[in-house]
Amino acid sequence: MAKKDEVKGHLRSRFRKGVDKAVEKYVASISFDWRLYKHDISGSIAHAQMLARQGLISEKDAELIVSGLVAIRDEIGKGKFEFKPELEDIHMSIESRLFEKIGDVAGKLHTARSRNDQVVLDMRLFVKEAISEAVSRLKDFQSALLDVAEANKNVIMPGYTHLQQAQPILFAHHLLAYFEMLQRDVMRFQDCLKRTDVLPLGSGALAGVAYPVDRNFIAKKLGFSEVSVNSLDAVSDRDFVIEYEAAAAIAMMHISRLAEEIVLWSSAEFGFVELDEAYATSSSIMPQKKNPDVAELIRGKTGRVYGNLLSLLTVMKGLPLAYNRDMQEDKEGLFDTVDTLLSSLEVFTGLIKTLKINTARMQQAMSGSYVLATDLADYLVKKGLPFRQAHNIVGKLVQYAISKNKGFHELSLAEYRNFSPLFVDDVYGITAETSVEARSAAGGTAPKQVAAALSRARKLVRARNEK
Repeated sequence: MAKKDEVKGHLRSRFRKGVDKAVEKYVASISFDWRLYKHDISGSIAHAQMLARQGLISEKDAELIVSGLVAIRDEIGKGKFEFKPELEDIHMSIESRLFEKIGDVAGKLHTARSRNDQVVLDMRLFVKEAISEAVSRLKDFQSALLDVAEANKNVIMPGYTHLQQAQPILFAHHLLAYFEMLQRDVMRFQDCLKRTDVLPLGSGALAGVAYPVDRNFIAKKLGFSEVSVNSLDAVSDRDFVIEYEAAAAIAMMHISRLAEEIVLWSSAEFGFVELDEAYATSSSIMPQKKNPDVAELIRGKTGRVYGNLLSLLTVMKGLPLAYNRDMQEDKEGLFDTVDTLLSSLEVFTGLIKTLKINTARMQQAMSGSYVLATDLADYLVKKGLPFRQAHNIVGKLVQYAISKNKGFHELSLAEYRNFSPLFVDDVYGITAETSVEARSAAGGTAPKQVAAALSRARKLVRARNEK
């Protein structure tokens, strides 16, 4: 029965010398590409069935190959498979074990196939699966944001630009901004799926195969919507990996922004939210600390996802057609990005679900600020003053109030009228509540607009859950 040396041997039949041990270790990818075993075996099963269907191997041989592959899949799944570094990658590892189980018939499996189109098939199957998982986690995160937003839909908080208090907004409006970001992330991954969902098998090493294969049969078996149209491109294309990593990088950027806000909001200086103890850590020497480590790590791990994207772009930018061994570098970064994105979404979803909102502190933060300045300018505009003049007047009013250490509500009417005779008693009716209610244009923070946005978002979540 053929052993691993025979499987390796056919790859070195052109050489007289064996591989240097250091080189053997250097080029091996089995330490990470073992994760593709299910995808590799699924592809091989479909390929064997196609070969039999086309009369390229017998039905009996195909059945023997398939049964051997299924048994190997079970061995790996149960942790009973021995991965041998000298077998280099997951493809050779499975093929070697198949020889051990069924003998020389195993050699027929590689008919009309190259490792070049085999590996890119595995990668496409893996990325399709990763996209599905990413979309699912993103939707879970969106649902968590909606639950918190709906539970606090009347809470008013200071909105910020340049990290300076700007205008009052509804807390729900703030969270819905992230819902929209995540919705674009979902759409990006779904769009990436369209270009990932292409069968490369049948492209051979680079020029296609010299056998009457049925690529559409394999595509249907493996769930691909179309087959590649150029063999050179098919074996050398890693755009779908780059697209996944780009979509993941943007998604991580979005949740990193919210993570940064959680870090700020949970500080004593803000005090807008309190983290559940299950999502915080303490200090080794300061017992009072409640550190937002989960949010900080999400913020930090975003950098490694960016790095994985840039790494693969750099690998691919100088490669001539078709396959080059440089492309082996597509896997570790991808696997790391998938793991980082999925775990970050999982833990952040839990953090958001358990977050406690301090509404009183949000109101208090606005009470001593000049967050209603724009509303005062709008007040003057509604009384006939051009906005630029109104802006100038309110700017001077703010300067005066600061010099007197007073808030707007503490100024007398006489003090107001020193800056414009248009100020009358109704100026005291300007509050955080009237401020948000006034922002009633579509997409604004007015309660009726936010209620409509919440309803739309909830319908979107329900509709996709019913699919």
